Formats: sequence, C-alpha cells, structure tokens
Amino acid sequence: MRKTKEKEVNETRKKSIASKVEIADDRNKDDFIMLPTVDFCFKELMRNENVRKGIIAAILNVHPEEVEDTILMPTILRKESEDNKYGILDVKVKLKNGIQMDFEMQVVYYDCWEKRTVYYLSKMYTEQLKTGEDYDKLQKCIQVSILDHVLIQGDDKYYRCISFCDTETGEKYSDMMEMHILELPKLPPEQQDETDLMQWMRFLGGKNREDLKRMAEKNSNLQEAYDELDRLSADKRKRLEYEARQKAIRDKNMLFKTGVEHGRKDVILSMINSGMLIEQIAEITKEPVENIKKNLE
Repeated sequence: MRKTKEKEVNETRKKSIASKVEIADDRNKDDFIMLPTVDFCFKELMRNENVRKGIIAAILNVHPEEVEDTILMPTILRKESEDNKYGILDVKVKLKNGIQMDFEMQVVYYDCWEKRTVYYLSKMYTEQLKTGEDYDKLQKCIQVSILDHVLIQGDDKYYRCISFCDTETGEKYSDMMEMHILELPKLPPEQQDETDLMQWMRFLGGKNREDLKRMAEKNSNLQEAYDELDRLSADKRKRLEYEARQKAIRDKNMLFKTGVEHGRKDVILSMINSGMLIEQIAEITKEPVENIKKNLE
C-alpha cells in the first residue's frame, strides 16, 4: 500500500516537473524574436511597405512621406560557387522616380566584399538598357551594405556614401552609381536627438527583444517594424526558414574563423622553423608565449 502511495507521489512530482518545463519552454518560445541581422529576417521585414519606406528615407536623408511608391523586385540567392550553401540574400527595390536600390545584410566577413559590391552595382546599372536603347534611359542605382562586422579598419565612421568624384578636389562627378556602407558595430553610444539613420541602424542591430522593443518606442516606423518582427516570429514556417538560414550563417562564420586560426598556426610554425625565438614570435603575433610553446609539442 505504502509503495503504491509512493509511486503515486512520484508520478505527481514528475507531472509537476514536466508541467513546469513545458511552461518554461512556452515562455521561451513567447520571448523568441527574429533578429534583423539575419538576412532572411531582413528580407521578410522589407516586404512591409512602411518599413521599407522608413529605411529608404533614413538612408537617403529625406522624410518618409517623400519616398513614394516602392516596388520589391525579384531576386535569387546569389552563390559564388555551386557548392556554396551560404550564398547571399539581397533585397532589390525600385522607387517611383526610377531609382533602383539593392540591399545586402551581412553578419560575417565575405572575401573581396568591395570588389563584389562594385561588380553587382555595375551589373544592376548596365542591365537597365536593352539592345538599341539610349543612355538617357539609365536611372540611378544604389547599393546598400548593412554590415554587422567592421569592413573598413582605422576609423569610427559608421556610415559612408561613396560615388564618383574628383580625387583632388572631392567634387562630385556623378551620383548615378552610389554605394552606402553601414557598419553597425561602429555606432557610438546612444545619444540624444539621434538621426533617423542612427535609430534604424540601432534597431537593425538589435540583439534581443529588449533592444528592439526599446528602439521601437522612438517613432511609429520603428514600432511598425517591431510589430512586423513579432508577427514573423509567431509564424512557425517562417521561424523554421529563419533558423535554417541562421544555421547556414553560423556555419559560414565557423569556417571563416577556422580558416583564420589554421592560417595563424601555419604562420607561427613557419616562424619557429625559421629559427625565430619564441619571445620574438610572441611580440610580432601578439600571441601568448604559452600558446606558441604548444605548437612545439
């Protein structure tokens, strides 16, 4: 009889624990929110016309009402090679005045980024003309790189606009092709009276629900973007796609870090084999002496 009662008590405890775990899981699920730095999420976010207009207006430094009709153009997952599972998701937008904009969100360093963006911007510009059409049909093209890593070392400029200019005087030659580079990690500490661009960059770089919610309180466009993220995050199918994309990004990042690490080890081994002293290698590579000694084992 006592055993039966003990068994019942144990079963009750197990159910209670399971129930608490379930509740905790549900809370975690409820707190889940997609992050805009994952390009899949950014692309889905840009499907919202008001969000799209808000981001474009901030980059072009105009009021959102000045950005008239915007049309999402079809894009494909760009891959550098057939076996590249990562690829690049971009968002193409055409404005009412004919200007075309191409957005790319990147969280990991990509080899030859500068050359790639120049290539794809040039391609976007030249593909406007069909055979026999005149040059006056050409419209301005803008490439926007939103980067969650530092691309340009040596300064703290978080935003720059690049176009053709005279290298001596700085006088602009043509703005028919522009590149806008937004480096999220370079944003300074939060300030009073920030520009719309700074606010959008902080929102896009948000790392959790709390960050995003706080930024959403700044203005109605950011609030709509937050609400859209909330809606996307509640969609089970979208969440699966998001998580698959997030995994691909992490895998890419890990491959890059592994490659850098192997390259660093090869350099240290080469220095050791050339007869350099461990202390000299440590000074040059900024690697602790203990780590260098491990390469000798």
